[in-house]
Amino acid sequence: MSGITEAEKYPASSGSSENSDILDLKNDEGWEDAEPDQEEFQFISLLDDEVFTDIHTMLKHCKEKHNFDFLQVRQRLGLDFYGNIKLVNYIRSQVHSGQNVSQDISKAEFEDDKYLKPVLEDDALLFSLDELQEVTEDVQSANSDKGKAVSGDSEPLAARVIELEEDLRRMQVQFDNYRSTVSQTLDERWNASGPSKSSEEKEEKRDDDSHYFSSYSYNDIHETMLKDSVRTDAYRDFIYNHKSLFAGKTVLDVGCGTGILSMFCAKAGAARVIAVDNSAIIDKARENIFNNGFADNITCLRGKIEQVTLPVDKVDIIVSEWMGYCLLYEAMLDSVIYARDKYLTPDGLMIPSHMNMWVAPVADPEYIIDHIAFWRDVYGFDMKAMQAGIHDDAQVLHMPARTVCADPFPFLQLSLHTTTVKDLVFKRKWQAKLKEDIDALDGFIIWFDSFFMPSREDVIPESARAEEWTKEGKKGIAFTTGPGGKETHWKQGVMLIDNTKEKPASHQAGEEISGQLEYAVPEDNSRALNVGMTWKFGEAKESTQTWKMR
Repeated sequence: MSGITEAEKYPASSGSSENSDILDLKNDEGWEDAEPDQEEFQFISLLDDEVFTDIHTMLKHCKEKHNFDFLQVRQRLGLDFYGNIKLVNYIRSQVHSGQNVSQDISKAEFEDDKYLKPVLEDDALLFSLDELQEVTEDVQSANSDKGKAVSGDSEPLAARVIELEEDLRRMQVQFDNYRSTVSQTLDERWNASGPSKSSEEKEEKRDDDSHYFSSYSYNDIHETMLKDSVRTDAYRDFIYNHKSLFAGKTVLDVGCGTGILSMFCAKAGAARVIAVDNSAIIDKARENIFNNGFADNITCLRGKIEQVTLPVDKVDIIVSEWMGYCLLYEAMLDSVIYARDKYLTPDGLMIPSHMNMWVAPVADPEYIIDHIAFWRDVYGFDMKAMQAGIHDDAQVLHMPARTVCADPFPFLQLSLHTTTVKDLVFKRKWQAKLKEDIDALDGFIIWFDSFFMPSREDVIPESARAEEWTKEGKKGIAFTTGPGGKETHWKQGVMLIDNTKEKPASHQAGEEISGQLEYAVPEDNSRALNVGMTWKFGEAKESTQTWKMR
């Protein structure tokens, strides 16, 4: 999770010529390297996304634009160091969740130790709280400095350097204590083995969304998605190739991650983009957006789309990369549908617009030998115990196209302009005909094709395949996650049949196979997915199996 890292600031001083030798550091070995390492702070406003290089200018902005006087609030409440930390993080958490912050804020509102946990990573304001004296002290200090300047009674620079070094050491100790307190607090509140964890909390189900959102707080998953050129190029190409759709429009990016799609839209001419994410990655998205010059066009909000308050009533376009393994794993589409029903204008556009889902039987004896039968002879030892449960979970693999032993069957289409949450739990019949002889049916694979169409009126046939759509040069953009296309980070969902109980039968080309495919959500985890399958060859006995994705 986000943490605090140390930073140092070296105030510049000026003095008379008689003391200039104290600051002449050119001949002092090692000092010449200090200046380039100095970090310039960026202070993100407490109440909006504006960024400043000076803490006082930032607080002045909050006072003048939002009528919120931070200095007056902290003076009125008489806060200690940790109280100030809590106050800052409480204000930021309220703003990120779309709540208003009152000048009449009370201590009781941010007493919880959870507000010791930083909302923004490397929040410059937290580093600089020690600079802020009480309002009366600021005035007295300013008057005192003014008097000294007039009288010419400036303190010796050497003594000033010593004073600054003491201030720096004191701040380092203070922040070490702060980190220690935060670490201890987090251990007690969020570590399952922590001594203060109640038995009720220990038994809390994982379905509280915390695991889902925290998994998107780190760089690795976003690096994987961004490096998936099939995925990222499709969004970029559609947006850039249809700039007329975005010019002057308001766009909502649901689950914005690093902010890449929001920046695509802003660069394409969108007048306003609202980027929403409930993961801590939103803080980095905000920085990415500022560093690329889009802070005036893109507003970042942290929270679930079902809970945040957007600064607009309606949007013209919703863009989102919500797709999971087997398309619906992690259930993010539910949130996109919610956003569509609440915020999209009647003639608004969903990006992407259509999903075609496919299932096909596979025969891959090499994989079975390498990963299943392998356990029956490991250096001469039978380790069949390792096979227990090996067929219970769906695998995420990129299968070679040669393993698909029948033409794929299109079992479902989702049109994002009309699909409802009820459509995401279903049973669908399917059928196929073997195109080659196989020694055994080893399993099934599921994948999806994504279509990006420029109009709500565009129709995609349920049997349309993205590979052919692209080759034929049809309108819009399309890509496949299937074995016949370039590998994506989604790969395919692979359901291996448990053939360990009895010897599987061989089958010949031309034999027909049919069955029913079911998507169901387990009661104990709404983010998980159960995939059920029944199948039979011709009039033979029907087989059934269920695989879990969790």
